[in-house]
Amino acid sequence: MRISAIHIYPVKGCRGLALDAAAVDDLGLVGDRRFMIVEPDGKPLTQRPLPRMALIETQLSEDALTLRAPGREPISVPRAAQGARLLTVEVWSSTGLSAEDCGDEAAQWLSDYLEQPARLVRIGASFRRPVLASTARPGELVSFADEFPLLVISEASLADLNEHLVARGEPALPMNRFRPNFVVSGCAAFDEDRWERVRVGELVIRAGGPCARCTVTTTNQMTAERGPEPLRTLAKYRRDPEKPGNVNFGQNYIHETRSGTVRVGDEVVPA
Repeated sequence: MRISAIHIYPVKGCRGLALDAAAVDDLGLVGDRRFMIVEPDGKPLTQRPLPRMALIETQLSEDALTLRAPGREPISVPRAAQGARLLTVEVWSSTGLSAEDCGDEAAQWLSDYLEQPARLVRIGASFRRPVLASTARPGELVSFADEFPLLVISEASLADLNEHLVARGEPALPMNRFRPNFVVSGCAAFDEDRWERVRVGELVIRAGGPCARCTVTTTNQMTAERGPEPLRTLAKYRRDPEKPGNVNFGQNYIHETRSGTVRVGDEVVPA
């Protein structure tokens, strides 16, 4: 088994980046979901209610995040800044988080494009968000990601889903519908659900629990159009036996190793 693709999503809910290699820190993959778009009260804005967020392209340089969207001039903000105004934000069940405001220019750019009040915030020195899942250990942290630092999906799992879709007369779907961090080749479908601990490059990662899927998976990441798939098909055979309201695809992971690098082509082996 090997890592066949690595993805990060610099702004929660916006378009991701494919990388040849990625480093990790305490929060997960460096650069992954370190920015978030929020309402004025600090609640996150995501593709769930705003599918057009999929059209916001992200680019990271050493010092800056650049955003691009159809019909808009690009805008850049620093990846780090001194003396930024702090806002209190939340990410689902994590409340009272301290994040840095990225300024009025970025807020206006996003508000105009999304057609509602929005601000861009980033993780700074005062940010601390524990992983709240029962599978977490003390001191394990996460960024603005929904719940866990990492999401792993195998190529075989997507192939299995696409076989089901094609059999129902539906088109096959790309991996970007599911927004994984690591894509794994060389294993059977849904093997990622059965690994407890694996070594990936220089890291050891531990299973955190299945990823229950939402309407984001029904959003075409290149056009922002929505349809009923893949949730309609996944509901036929991927319901969580313990939580029947959940439809699972992919496995969440927690990185036990807090520094190191993963590269495309690295082996995935039991730890």
